[in-house]
Amino acid sequence: MTTSISGKNNSTTSVLHAAWIIAAVTIISKLIGFIRDIIIANYYGASLVSDAYYYAYQIPSLSLILLGGVGGPFHSATVAIFSKLIPDLNKKPQEDVNKLYSTFMTGTTVFFLLLSVLMFVFAKPIMGLIISGGSYEMVNLSAQHLQIMTPLLVIGGIVGIYYGILIIYKQFMLPNLSPIIMSVAIIAGIVIAAPNDQKGYALAWATTIGAILQFLIQYPNVRKIGFLYKPNFQFANNPNFKSIMELLFPAILSSTVGQIHIYVDMFFTSYISDGAWTAIGYANRVFQFPVGILVTAFLVPLFPIFSRLVADKDYEGIKNYFNKGVGVLFFAAIPIIIGILAVGMPAVRLIFERGEFDGYATFMVTEALWFLSVSIIPYVFRDSITRVYYAFNDSKTPFIVAFSSILLKYILNVVFIKQLHLGIGGITLSTSFVTLFNACVLGYFINKKIKMDYKSLFKNLFKMSIAGVITYGLAVLSVVVLSRYFTFTQRISDLIAIAAVSLICIFVYTGLNLLFKMEYARELFERVKAKL
Repeated sequence: MTTSISGKNNSTTSVLHAAWIIAAVTIISKLIGFIRDIIIANYYGASLVSDAYYYAYQIPSLSLILLGGVGGPFHSATVAIFSKLIPDLNKKPQEDVNKLYSTFMTGTTVFFLLLSVLMFVFAKPIMGLIISGGSYEMVNLSAQHLQIMTPLLVIGGIVGIYYGILIIYKQFMLPNLSPIIMSVAIIAGIVIAAPNDQKGYALAWATTIGAILQFLIQYPNVRKIGFLYKPNFQFANNPNFKSIMELLFPAILSSTVGQIHIYVDMFFTSYISDGAWTAIGYANRVFQFPVGILVTAFLVPLFPIFSRLVADKDYEGIKNYFNKGVGVLFFAAIPIIIGILAVGMPAVRLIFERGEFDGYATFMVTEALWFLSVSIIPYVFRDSITRVYYAFNDSKTPFIVAFSSILLKYILNVVFIKQLHLGIGGITLSTSFVTLFNACVLGYFINKKIKMDYKSLFKNLFKMSIAGVITYGLAVLSVVVLSRYFTFTQRISDLIAIAAVSLICIFVYTGLNLLFKMEYARELFERVKAKL
């Protein structure tokens, strides 16, 4: 069964419209998140206290961000299963759908509640194992932060289900707005308590309060749609719940495996220096600001379409949507790489360098960011192809691939950190290689389900890369010329350099792609022209 031409055009318009909305909301959310990080950096710098908080936060964030976040297993499983059980979005869900929702919520709550109790009781040995290279003070403080933040484990899974329900009903804005609540709570907590907070407890408590508020802001809309929670323990002999578990369990394992990669990094980073883990965290935040916006904006509305196309067995539709979505992501990713490599340090300096965050901390973040930037292309491809696997209700393959890369991650860290002494850069460089490995393997095995049209996709990527190399050369030249012949204060110089590179990326990169007859550049040009 295939969709009609008009149906495809309407779906494309709907996806693009949703993508613009999600991008706008995500930009606002990321900007407020940046303000949060700037305030944390100002008060705590890259220090033992900030490391303790970020080390501890990695455990509950597994639930709140990786498992329960937009694009996470709970969101993905909810969309994949419930979107097929709800034929009419204008009507309230039927009783059997509501019952399945209650069963899913009950199982999720019980599982994470037990997990949170274990984390609270064994916080100190857990942190001691993960950051064995850290001092006694570091381990002890991290354990205390972890105990404060254990409620995030329960909230994460529930919020992930809420995200899925809301996105099925095309309420894209609220799921992407809710992270703002946590950022605002953290900002408020720091401003109120940080001057007298020597251990960073204000950070941990504010994070917990922010997560609770995230839950509270989602609940009214889910209830208004018609989903009413009544505890239900009918886990056995429940085909739909079984389908959820068959998709969810391997996806959880896959995400957990990804978290193991982070724990491996934490282990090696604890041997580098105080502030190293904070620096890697900030580098990831700078990286995720543009990349996260792109991936979220395009993949969130595309995933339900992938699921429906699989249900209709419209494999040509999947290939067309995949190539279109990933092509746009590639087109936008290359200027991001250029920007990071050309003016990464000025950008980090402008964002973070104030208060307790000094020049050495700026260098640590920039070094991590440089090596991380090369992973952007495989990153967007990996995340896109994973959604195709999920649409086929296959989360086992992504899990197996991610699991197989744990040993690779460990070996690369040993080589880069212990043998080559690359320090922080070695941590993020190994991450980039692992991302490339996962992308290649997932891209290879998807062909057993559906023959993808990689030739046209990577032919376009090659053309875009040529344009990118030329643009990067001009960007670096402009930075050198500006620094040599124009003298301003540091911040003014940084702003001018960033502005110059941005303009070069917009005009040179886009112009070259127009010359190469790239459809993405032409579409962007036509949209801007129409607006003007």
